[in-house]
Amino acid sequence: MSDTLTLTGRGIRLSRRNVDAVITSLALPVMLMLIFVYFFGGAINTGTDYVTYVVPGVLLLCAGFGSSATAVRVSEDMKEGIIDRFRSLDVGATPFLASHVAASTARNVLSTALVLGVAFLIGFRPSASALGWFAALGILLAFVLAISWLSAAVGLLARTPEAAGGFTFFMMFLPYPSSAFVPIDTMPTWLHGFADHQPVTPVIESLRSLLLDQPTGTAPALALAWCAGLLAVAVGLSGALFRVRTR
Repeated sequence: MSDTLTLTGRGIRLSRRNVDAVITSLALPVMLMLIFVYFFGGAINTGTDYVTYVVPGVLLLCAGFGSSATAVRVSEDMKEGIIDRFRSLDVGATPFLASHVAASTARNVLSTALVLGVAFLIGFRPSASALGWFAALGILLAFVLAISWLSAAVGLLARTPEAAGGFTFFMMFLPYPSSAFVPIDTMPTWLHGFADHQPVTPVIESLRSLLLDQPTGTAPALALAWCAGLLAVAVGLSGALFRVRTR
C-alpha cells in the first residue's frame, strides 16, 4: 500500500507536468458536448431536452479520454527502463499498475466534475435523489476502474507510447454505436445487436435512468457485470503481461 501511494503521487505529478495532455483531456469532452447540444441537438428527437439525454454519454467519453492516457504512461515507463529501478527497490507489478490506475481515477474525477459543471450551465437538470446520485457515481467509478486497468494492460502490450495512444481512438469510438447520442432504434437494423450488447450501453442507460429518476430495469446489474468482467480480465492480463515484459 505504501508503494502504491508513493507511485500514485508520482503519477499525479507527471500529469501536472504534462499540461497540454491534461487540458486536452478536460477540454475535448466539453467541446464535444457543446457541439452535439448546439450543432446537432436541434435535429435529434429524443423525447426530452437533448442536453439531458447526451450528458451520460459525454461522461463516458470523458472517462475514455482520461483512462486512455494510462496506456501511454505505462508504455512510456516500460520503454524508459524505470521498471528496472522499481524492481531493484522490490516494487512489483501491483503497486506499479495500481498507481497508474489511481492517478487515472483522480484525473477522471476532475474531468467529470468539469463536464457536469458545464452541463448544469447549459441546462442539464437531473432529478435524482441523493441515493440516485450515489448509485450513478458508483457505476461511473466502476467503469473508470475497469477501463483504466484495461488501458494499463494495453500499455504493457504496446511496444511504443505511440501505439498505446491508438487505444484513445477505440475509447472514443465505442460510445458512438450505443445509446450515448441517439436512441439505438434510430440506427440501421444491422447495428442494433452490437449497440444493445456492448459494455457502454448499459452503463449509459444506468446513468441516464438514475440521474433522471426513471425506472432502471436491469441496466445497473448489466453495467456492473460488464465492469466486473472487464476488470477481472484486465487485472489478470496486465499481471501476466508485466511478468512477460520484465523477464
